[in-house]
Amino acid sequence: MNRTYSRGGLGAVEWPTVALIVVCYGAWIGIGLFVWPHWPLAAIVLLGIVLALQASLMHEVCHGHPTRNARINEALVFLPLGLVWPYRRFRSIHLRHHADERLTDPFDDPESYYQALWRYEAMPAAMKFLLRVNNTMIGRMLLNPWLGSLGFFITDAGLMLRGAGAVRRAWLLHAAGLVIVAPVIVFVFHMPLWLYIVGPVWIGQALISVRTYAEHQWSERPDGRTIIVERSPLALLFLNNNLHLVHHTLPQAPWYRLPKLFAERRREWIARNEGYVFANYFALFRSFAFRAKEPVVHPALRRAPEPGRAFRPRQRSRSVDGVAGTSLVPARPPKE
Repeated sequence: MNRTYSRGGLGAVEWPTVALIVVCYGAWIGIGLFVWPHWPLAAIVLLGIVLALQASLMHEVCHGHPTRNARINEALVFLPLGLVWPYRRFRSIHLRHHADERLTDPFDDPESYYQALWRYEAMPAAMKFLLRVNNTMIGRMLLNPWLGSLGFFITDAGLMLRGAGAVRRAWLLHAAGLVIVAPVIVFVFHMPLWLYIVGPVWIGQALISVRTYAEHQWSERPDGRTIIVERSPLALLFLNNNLHLVHHTLPQAPWYRLPKLFAERRREWIARNEGYVFANYFALFRSFAFRAKEPVVHPALRRAPEPGRAFRPRQRSRSVDGVAGTSLVPARPPKE
């Protein structure tokens, strides 16, 4: 199957995406001004949905949509409504994730939920328990917004302490966005910031966790690692990334083209990912709400490193932000 997709001329603008961005920010303002004062519980839920949509739009934009100008695209999703993720950090991490031959590898795929056996065995019992719960669908929705955010903050703090300039710039830009968003929440919406965090921010990340819960699994073949969820009322919220294999194969295709691309070659797509297909997210929930779909330990990394061999970071090619990705590989012992 061809991995290319024609996006039109260099000046093409994907207006459905632009319109959805306007709707997203407009809904955020409208809910905060007109719904929150009268129906606070409804406003918290609706804001959570808006934040999930904005996260999906950030994902769309990091793949070069809706214009051919990266600065314009970034400006369209610059305001961090979800508070947690700097756009440039999300883009850098996510684009590294799109190396399909490394999908699910806990060292080379920055979005993998797997652990290597030797690293897992070194963890405290409480952390092992949390990771097992996090591999259930309910656990992923409830725990991952906190576990994932905390792990992300710790990792990026370490990178900045080690002098990663691109990471520092991303966070400075993020802070500039927060200077706009936080006062709007507190002084215009009159919503306590703590409530915004434990309400809309948590709900938004929990909704995105529905999509990401089973997006990837280990398979010997890279194409067998990415899911297809054929139908879902959440498809618009996820910008059709329920058809995740189509997106990974054709990341340059805009979100509103994915259903047609899938329907035209449905049998080929399903054969390509070896039947890793669910009819909808309810089918996933019914099977894995309280049962882990995947083990915590990566099936291909179920052995400890060889005795007497140290581990050192291996630098790969640099990301679009100039930050080198790393993974742990055996290092030869130094010569005496």
